[in-house]
Amino acid sequence: MTDEISYGDFEKVDIRVGTVIEVAPFPEARKPAWKLKIDFGAEIGVKKSSAQITVHYDEQDLVGRQVLAVVNFPPRQIGPFRSEVLTLGFEDEAGAIVLAAVERPVPNGRKLM
Repeated sequence: MTDEISYGDFEKVDIRVGTVIEVAPFPEARKPAWKLKIDFGAEIGVKKSSAQITVHYDEQDLVGRQVLAVVNFPPRQIGPFRSEVLTLGFEDEAGAIVLAAVERPVPNGRKLM
């Protein structure tokens, strides 16, 4: 466990739900990854993310799927790709990423409370 934080610290992390609308290979990445375009609704729009989730997810598994992402980190340059949000997941026993997900569909752009 990491150091304890306040609720105010938690509120600074803007975690939103969005729907994956496009997936592309990312052969330039050091570790296998997908380039994702995620629709976060009218307020935030469509954002790009690089996600190292190729072990458990194919392109057809991802398009139309809702994912959680941190939308208020600064963009990060990953090789030739600019990742605008951090898609969230957990490591399985082998270290491969399993996406964090919502239990039921919710409107794109909704904030984790």
